[in-house]
Amino acid sequence: MTTPRELQALYKQGKNITQLLREEHGLQHNSDEIIEIAYDLQTGSYIAAMENAEMNSHKRDYTAEIAKIILSLCTPRSILEAGVGEATTLSGVLENMDSDISSYGFDLSWSRVAYAKRWLLSKGVDTTTLCTGNLFHIPFADNSIDIVYTSHSIEPNGGNEEPILQELFRVTRKYLILLEPGFELAHDEARKRMDLHGYCKNLRGTAEGLGYRVLTHNLFPFTANPLNPTAITIIEKQADEVPPSYIFACPKFKTPLEQIGGMLFSPEALVAYPIVGGIPCLRIENGIFASKYAEVVGAG
Repeated sequence: MTTPRELQALYKQGKNITQLLREEHGLQHNSDEIIEIAYDLQTGSYIAAMENAEMNSHKRDYTAEIAKIILSLCTPRSILEAGVGEATTLSGVLENMDSDISSYGFDLSWSRVAYAKRWLLSKGVDTTTLCTGNLFHIPFADNSIDIVYTSHSIEPNGGNEEPILQELFRVTRKYLILLEPGFELAHDEARKRMDLHGYCKNLRGTAEGLGYRVLTHNLFPFTANPLNPTAITIIEKQADEVPPSYIFACPKFKTPLEQIGGMLFSPEALVAYPIVGGIPCLRIENGIFASKYAEVVGAG
């Protein structure tokens, strides 16, 4: 089995890590572990790409259009990028939004979240709340965020579209906006490439099959790679319930977390989630089962 250090060297040689690991483990689709390793090894590449004038210009247009679409739907009080990566998209979206908006982001990879935090600070954004998290078990409360959007984060999760959409929709309060590969709207060469990489498909059909109201599904006007055209899918929710009093939630039970002794504790799961480098680590597997944590540490 290829070690992480060997994978790092292979990535630097330009090898496709997700394809290599799928073949090594005999998998048809990418697992969480494969996605985490591949994207963590890429950390820094998105910020580095912003030094390229053409990419920088594309990103400005891309994020300005996202903000324009959001503001055409509502005036949100909160926004979440699910799969925030290095926050090169989130930072641009926020530049075009009201400064009073509460912003959030999570990613599978701790390294990418750490880079996202540093990137946002370099752009003068110090109010965004970031954490690690999994699209299958999002560590946010039900109906807690007005606008939830993705930017090619469902992409590598082909075959798991339904559970991911259910989680994103659960957290959403008003609108869910998906900027993901437009497989059904793409030409044959692009579709072949998407299949090779295990990309997601049929988001509109999946959403409608779940009973969601899809307002828009068409090609987005700005795409970085013609072989991976971005489609925008807008889903309306409009939750009637009063928004919850908490945002972060236990990824397993979706119940409130308590900050005790430098950790976030779930009284329901009896699990303590660490905060590493100022970043809450809120994937289920990050938790430490500690039934006496609140009793012992809280008392201290």
